[in-house]
Amino acid sequence: MAGLITGTATAVPEQADAGGAPRKARGTRQGPGTVRAFRATPFTYATLIIVAAILTMPLVFVASIALSSDATVNTNSFTLFPSEFHWENFTRVFGTELPMGRFLINSVIISLCSVAGQMLSSGLVGYAFARLRAPGKNALFLIVIATMMIPTQITMIPQFILFRDLGWVNTYLPLIVPNFFSNAFNVFLVRQFVSRLPSQLDEAAMVDGLGFFGIYRRIMFPMLRPVLIAIGIFTLTYTWGEFMGPLIYLNDESKMPLSLGVQYITSTSSAGQSPPWNLVMVGSILLAVPMIIVYYLGQKYLYEMDISGGSAGVK
Repeated sequence: MAGLITGTATAVPEQADAGGAPRKARGTRQGPGTVRAFRATPFTYATLIIVAAILTMPLVFVASIALSSDATVNTNSFTLFPSEFHWENFTRVFGTELPMGRFLINSVIISLCSVAGQMLSSGLVGYAFARLRAPGKNALFLIVIATMMIPTQITMIPQFILFRDLGWVNTYLPLIVPNFFSNAFNVFLVRQFVSRLPSQLDEAAMVDGLGFFGIYRRIMFPMLRPVLIAIGIFTLTYTWGEFMGPLIYLNDESKMPLSLGVQYITSTSSAGQSPPWNLVMVGSILLAVPMIIVYYLGQKYLYEMDISGGSAGVK
């Protein structure tokens, strides 16, 4: 044959030179569907470095304030880059009249329980919407998705009244229990992921005698690892720094998380006195660093979460 047609491009046969060695024909054009590799130039790296430096400046300034002395805080003579290195500020913050260590433990408890609830419920509900057959399933899924358009402020007061009548105010339950009922965005992620997986896996498992829960536990759950870990990262990021929920439901200082405790540092100074911004920024670093570490360790799962094709689960 004169040429081999493959998709959008036509392969041109090789020609022989005078010595008989084959050589490729010149002037071959790539078809419109050919994907060309991106080659970075020095300008590309320079642009990325400039953008990264701009985005990193606030973090550098936070570190500079956190390492400042009390005299610098009183005079507000902060510098963009650290000129002082008072590392003892990271231990002083735990020696204040506020129980910062307890705040940190409370944040860990609330965040980890919330992550466990979201991963468990989102996987089951998303799998049910993708695989189970029931009358009105699609209409119910649209209602679930529509809840994402409801502002949080509308449901804030009814939720508070409900939790107050249940006797859950000033406990961790209002901050943890709702996560065991998932949310619309996470259900959408899991449902889209599962719907792209081959249904022959379910059929083969049913032939072997597995039910829907057995199929989910033995087959689907291992494949859902990328999307479930991504959901865990999203949930951890939100709950670790959540401020409004603990402010509404928690009254005792011993039950407050770190996000609320950092705010309390600014309110402990005397009237007319500048807040201890160096300790406030130390608390801010304690809020930011764990999230940076979690993202660094889990970024490969975020990249593998291909909700358009669902191929990450079968690699």
